[in-house]
Amino acid sequence: MQVLKKIGLGLLALIAVLLIVSLFLPSKVTVVRTAVLKAPAPAVFDQVNRLQNWERWSPWHTIDPQMLLSYEGPDAGKGAKYNWFSKHPDVGNGSLIITESVTNQRVDTKMQFEGQGEGLAFYQFEETPEGTKVTWTMESDMGVNPIGKYFGLMLDGLVGPDFERGLENLRVVVEQPTAEAR
Repeated sequence: MQVLKKIGLGLLALIAVLLIVSLFLPSKVTVVRTAVLKAPAPAVFDQVNRLQNWERWSPWHTIDPQMLLSYEGPDAGKGAKYNWFSKHPDVGNGSLIITESVTNQRVDTKMQFEGQGEGLAFYQFEETPEGTKVTWTMESDMGVNPIGKYFGLMLDGLVGPDFERGLENLRVVVEQPTAEAR
C-alpha cells in the first residue's frame, strides 16, 4: 500500500509541476518558413492570391488528392474563400479565407480547422535580385489550456515541414518555363 501511495503522490507532484510550467509557456505560436523563388513577384503572388491555384502547390492537397473543395466569393483577393472536406486524419475539414491582399506584396489568410480552432497565415513577397523572396508565416493562439500550450511547443516541428514542402511545390510551379500569372 505504501508503494501505491508513493506512486500516487509522485504522479500528483508531476502533474502539479507540468501545470505550473505551462503557466510560463507562450500561448501564441508562430511558424515561419522562407524561400527565394526564381520568378517575378506577380507570378508567385498570383499562385497564392487565387485560391484555385492552391491545388497545384499546397502541401495538403498531395496528402489527400481525393479532398473535396468548394469555392466562395471572388476568384482572387480579399474575400476569396475555399472549404475543404477530407476523410484523411492529417487533413480533416476546414476553410480558408483571404482577409487582406496587397498586390505582389502580401496575402493574409484566416484558417478554420473543424474542431481544432483557427490560425492566421501570412504570405509576404519581396523582389530580390535572385527572384522573389516568399515568407510564409502562421500564427496561432493556443489559449490557456496547458495541453494546448505544450502542443504549441511542437507546432513548428509539425507544420514547418509542410510549409517547406509547400514552398518547394510553389517553386516547381512558378519556375517552370511556361509558368504565367493566371
